[in-house]
Amino acid sequence: MNLPSFSVKRPIFTTMVTLILVILGAVSLSRLQIDMLPNIELPTLSIRTDYEGASPEVMERLVTQIIEEIVATVPGVEEITSSSSEGRSRVRVSFVWGTEIDTAAIDVQGKLEDEINELPDDIVRPRIRKFDIASFPVVLLGISSNLDPVELTELIEVQIRYRFARIPGVAQVDVWGGFNREVRIELDPDRIKAVGLPLDRVLNAIRDANLDLPAGKIEQGRYEVTLRAPAEFTNLDQIRETVIVQRDGAAITLGQIAEIKDTYEKLTRIVRVNGGRGLRVAIRKQANANTVEVSKRILAEIKAVNQAFPQINIVPVINQGNFIERSIANVARSVLYGGGLAIVVLLFFLRNIRSTLVISLSIPISIVTTFALIFFGGFTLNLMTLGGLALGVGMMVDSSIVVLENIFRRRSENGEAPEQAAVEGAREVGTAIIASTITTLVIFLPLVFVRGVSGILFKELAYVIIFSLICSLTVALSLVPMLASRFLTAGPRRLKASASSTNRWAAAANSIFAGLENGYLDLLRWVLGHRLITILAAAAMLGASLLLLPMIGSEFLPPSDEGEVRISGKMEIGTRLELVDRQTRIMEQIVQPAVPEAVASVV
Repeated sequence: MNLPSFSVKRPIFTTMVTLILVILGAVSLSRLQIDMLPNIELPTLSIRTDYEGASPEVMERLVTQIIEEIVATVPGVEEITSSSSEGRSRVRVSFVWGTEIDTAAIDVQGKLEDEINELPDDIVRPRIRKFDIASFPVVLLGISSNLDPVELTELIEVQIRYRFARIPGVAQVDVWGGFNREVRIELDPDRIKAVGLPLDRVLNAIRDANLDLPAGKIEQGRYEVTLRAPAEFTNLDQIRETVIVQRDGAAITLGQIAEIKDTYEKLTRIVRVNGGRGLRVAIRKQANANTVEVSKRILAEIKAVNQAFPQINIVPVINQGNFIERSIANVARSVLYGGGLAIVVLLFFLRNIRSTLVISLSIPISIVTTFALIFFGGFTLNLMTLGGLALGVGMMVDSSIVVLENIFRRRSENGEAPEQAAVEGAREVGTAIIASTITTLVIFLPLVFVRGVSGILFKELAYVIIFSLICSLTVALSLVPMLASRFLTAGPRRLKASASSTNRWAAAANSIFAGLENGYLDLLRWVLGHRLITILAAAAMLGASLLLLPMIGSEFLPPSDEGEVRISGKMEIGTRLELVDRQTRIMEQIVQPAVPEAVASVV
């Protein structure tokens, strides 16, 4: 094995290569995207179709069954489930694992377009959506105001919505619970019957009067001018004066047979923010955008909007960026604590600052270099990748300890020169630490081949552990021998004596370590003298552990505290919205006193 010899003979080259890797890892860390979990995209599509006024039985017969038959012919379909309710059909299509979901969506869309004539004519065209965690809203806003609801909705749609949509990284801004303006024409049945007007005549007259059509082109001088005939309604009076029919030379207008009202669409959802009427705004990020950065920009824009529009109040209700940032910070803090404790333990057992410093360098170098591999591997900085680093911190120093200990042994026992001891000591144990590292990597290697959501989650964990251990192995066979040949110039006995005479903590560590050695020797002698009892005790502990296995629960992900309290209720299907709202207010009165620390509430 020539790597230790090459590193010792060329210390400047080894140092420069190490610094290059560290700088590359630091730059990669600054450009890594931060997310909660790895990108999870299940091979599942949902097809939603609306058919206003149809009963569940009709939806099942005329829509759902036909869509199921059409979609079943798409290659790769594994399972189809559906549900039909009043006016709504939802079909969920699951494909075999490994299917490219974007390609499958195009195939499903093409099949539906080819067979669309089999569905009723007046349905809303089927809409296809794929399951993707990245498409969930990253920030949910609550907007409250004392303005008229219709005016508030128009203000948000016209002036505020685009301010959030133009933020870099934002893909879509959806408004929920808005009071959309609606011009309602309420026909008088008695007047229509008196003049003998069919309803389709009224509808056609309104449709024909509200047009904006091209009127051809004319040539004028050097220019060709496009003409249009704008005839869309601009006010209610124009609607009232629309001529429906002429009888005996007299025109019958729409205002004579109907009442025109400027109102809003019938509400299907009521939103309250901090107890008052309001709206919710869901903001989704682009696929490759950094969730934390996007959420920070959104929060900054919220402050700017609140200052520019004092008549409204915008509060963030759900902020994935804040939760992700806190979660990632906790895991990163755990990595730092683990590395710090590992260095303290090394200092206690080695009882030498220089040797501890040499070995402890393998931890930050391996971690920072792993960031470069994470970046070029297309991963994000999430709980799984950081969890892999936290899990690998303790194993990063194993190879370096073995190499350094063998270098000390050759110097103390054989009296070799520092350079020779470093080269021969690392070379002697090189095969052993490579084999040890490979046996550790083999444990995590099967996780790379796990399929399903578990495979997506743990694949990055396995890759990061593999990356970090390979980096630590390389450091142990290159940087550690080079540093040992330069900094560890005294024999271990001299270092130990010097430390004992000049440092009280070293003497205390020596005393504790000697006690541990003596205690371990006594325990080892007792175990060797009572082999049967030792085997029976080990078997009893194993049996007791297996008996506890049924008492251990299982879940997909551990519970997490997102700083939110969510309460949901359900009433009978068909319950009027006013009754649901009344029951919701009662729930609010119960919940709010129980959560006095609440910052904002949205219903």
